[in-house]
Amino acid sequence: MNKEVEIISWFASQSRLSPGDYPIGIGDDMAQIQLADGTSVLITTDMLLEGTHFDLAQATIEQVGYKAMAVNLSDCAAMATLPIGAVCSVGLPRRFGTDELRQLHKGVTGAADRYNCPLIGGDITRWSADAPALAMSISMLSRPVNCRPLRRSGAKPGDVICVTGALGGSSKGRHLTFVPRIAEALAITQLAHVDAMIDISDGLSTDLNHICRLSGVGARVEAKLVPVSPDASKTPDPLSAALNDGEDFELLFTLAPTEWETLRKGWRLTTPLTYVGVMTGDRSVVLVSADGSEAELVPAGYDHLSQ
Repeated sequence: MNKEVEIISWFASQSRLSPGDYPIGIGDDMAQIQLADGTSVLITTDMLLEGTHFDLAQATIEQVGYKAMAVNLSDCAAMATLPIGAVCSVGLPRRFGTDELRQLHKGVTGAADRYNCPLIGGDITRWSADAPALAMSISMLSRPVNCRPLRRSGAKPGDVICVTGALGGSSKGRHLTFVPRIAEALAITQLAHVDAMIDISDGLSTDLNHICRLSGVGARVEAKLVPVSPDASKTPDPLSAALNDGEDFELLFTLAPTEWETLRKGWRLTTPLTYVGVMTGDRSVVLVSADGSEAELVPAGYDHLSQ
């Protein structure tokens, strides 16, 4: 168990939330709050740090604003929910002034407008002179649409494992320009019943292990079926990049074979869907190589507390 999973599991063990009031709590892509009128709202938050999540020597300030909004939109996609509003808090380095704030705002609102998720407030503060890094946190609300919010913990033995898009190589620039898969999530849940879903932020190897651990199941992934992005294909080990790079922000989901056939036949969006393996009942997470040999699929993606 990596350090991030260990501390999140501890946080969850300390929680005393009522399941009736908070059906989804610590440990998923979003938390859910049940309202008095029988409806519910979901909430997520993500923080981006200069030097960890972006490098202003290579990224524009506008791109950073876009990414800060888009990572939260990706959480909404992971739960198959529709975003409804966001707030943003920014810790500014001393070198930032009005022009930089306007560029940041342009990036945030560009992503917000694209997904009809208005920026409705926030907070601005400034670091002392000896802390020059930009820090940015966005919290977002969403609501269920086609189904109950999808969780990481619903996968079943026999489910097929699928992903959207292609994986790996996000550090070449795609981590700043990726498209949150909200349209894809809503289309998937219109066509089929999905058992579990997560967005691939820490890498397929890590995020699939999250689903397995929380669902109490195992998995077998066929290496030859994993969709490798063009950027990952240029690396020394394309498969490793596709499995472990992270920040793909594609969807990883499981569903029954019959549901997969219904989804595959009815799919009309241009984003590809790829079958990559099957869930099992023995809790082992295995990568099957092209030659048929098997090895443990170790969660070798990003660990926020080990870097």
